Amino acid sequence: MTASIKPGLYEHYKGHQYMVYDVATHSEDESTLVLYRPCYGEQALWVRPLTMFLESVERDGKRVPRFRYIGPAPETNENLNDLFDK
Repeated sequence: MTASIKPGLYEHYKGHQYMVYDVATHSEDESTLVLYRPCYGEQALWVRPLTMFLESVERDGKRVPRFRYIGPAPETNENLNDLFDK
């Protein structure tokens, strides 16, 4: 069974928001990677191992999720294929 994550808007524990598009499989080791883009700055595409994306981190003495789902993606005319043309 392939691991998955819900596409949409996530908040990093440090406060920035990120748009998660999908998961991908690494061609060499078949690890599962999350494909996402920051909602600030140059907004380049990034990947991060799913296990790291879903893990908890310690902040101010408390365990909190590294990324927290905050809702569906805003409606847009842009689709994933268009992202790679930029």
